[in-house]
Amino acid sequence: MKKTFIAVQMLLLLGMTGCTDKLLNLKPDDTLTTGNFYKTSNDINQATLGVYNSLQQRKQNDYLIMEVPGDNLYMSGNTSVAGASDMDMLAVNQDNNIVADFWEATYVGIGRANALLQNIDNPTDYAANMKDQFTGEAKFMRALFYFDLVRLFGGVPKVTTSLSINEAKNMPRASADDIYALIISDLKDAADKLPLPAGIAKGRANKAAALGMLGKVYVYRKDWANAKICFDRVNTEFSYKLEPQFSTLWSLATEDNNEVIFTMKYIENTSGQTLSTSYTPNGGLFGIVDRGNEIALPSWSLDKLFVPGDKRKANTISDMYTPANGAAATFYPYVNKYAVKHTINSSGLDIPVLRYADVVLLYAETLYNLNDKGNALKQLNLVRERAFGDASHDYVAADIASADDFLNKLLLERQLELAYENERWMDLVRTGKFLTVMTKEERLYNNVTGVPMSVTLSPKAYMAVFPIPKRQIDLYTPGVLTQNDQY
Repeated sequence: MKKTFIAVQMLLLLGMTGCTDKLLNLKPDDTLTTGNFYKTSNDINQATLGVYNSLQQRKQNDYLIMEVPGDNLYMSGNTSVAGASDMDMLAVNQDNNIVADFWEATYVGIGRANALLQNIDNPTDYAANMKDQFTGEAKFMRALFYFDLVRLFGGVPKVTTSLSINEAKNMPRASADDIYALIISDLKDAADKLPLPAGIAKGRANKAAALGMLGKVYVYRKDWANAKICFDRVNTEFSYKLEPQFSTLWSLATEDNNEVIFTMKYIENTSGQTLSTSYTPNGGLFGIVDRGNEIALPSWSLDKLFVPGDKRKANTISDMYTPANGAAATFYPYVNKYAVKHTINSSGLDIPVLRYADVVLLYAETLYNLNDKGNALKQLNLVRERAFGDASHDYVAADIASADDFLNKLLLERQLELAYENERWMDLVRTGKFLTVMTKEERLYNNVTGVPMSVTLSPKAYMAVFPIPKRQIDLYTPGVLTQNDQY
């Protein structure tokens, strides 16, 4: 199945499921019901693509909630995204539109996955193993959606079937532990049922993606033994590897490569993503796009961390801006990780969800916490050596002499490697480092005076989770959907 077919079908499936797929969305999305759909295996395939579409639509805006609160990115002065400035300044409240939009979009995906699983037994024309594949895909995606929710909000309503409006209005929050238990169960089942990577199209979940994501979940749970089992399987059962050149990952010609384990697919002018344009300066980029939205800009806090020789810098941040009219380049940093030639707000560059470099770094963290410091160092240096092209900048044992030394090096490598891939804020929160790192952020850098503009922030422990959206709370029976502390 080609990328074109997948992306077009995902676009067509937008809004496919019924009236409670936002958990509480009181207006039916369309006229499709279980009575006139889910009859054939093709219907189930279409429904599966609809689940992916939920993430495809949401993914291009995830940076607003997963990157902006951290120290990699800050909002430009002319952004018009409602709620973004509060996200940037760690001043989020329960009326924030970004938080509410994310919550609702994620429950759309969960609703679609639930509807599919509820009707998976209806068709009688499945080809061999296809029923298992569709089940595995739906459970993988449901787990991914809940993983995002529980990391950002803590405990949330645990919905695993289609609900009536009255049932939804009275669905309380489950504990974070309960949500993680569901995620782990879904990913285990997905890993059992999904085909090998070679047996399914790019952009759809496979066995390696389920195992890699399960390992990641175990890292968040600090269940190092089970994380190692998952990562060992990814390393031994599949052929993923770090691409020799970091630039390969961010090229339209080579976006389907040996490092991407799971990705969201996009096609320019058909089902394109807006992220490439969001990071582009207003005046556009010469040879890339006529204009940009310049919603957010790279921080000096990140920019200054790239040392000479680190090849990742060239495909993460550009310090020199050449406007679309080809005028002389000027110092004006912008995020260029997704800067490929594209139509405004419709880029065809895929957005990775899980790539092997993330697995390698999580594996290093896992090994260190199992007291295998030597192999943890080797894994850390795999990413380091790709970044510099040789072993000249490898870490040595003295660099990770203490647990805190190791964590600092790991977080630095993850920050440089995975910048603008929606990992930084999550890493800071799960390690508790946001309370110290986010007290100050250096944003715009003046290359003439050599002085960055710094902002002072006031992170608090309760900010490890975001507020439950008030517009959701208001739809519930009073007192059912409770707010997170201090919001």
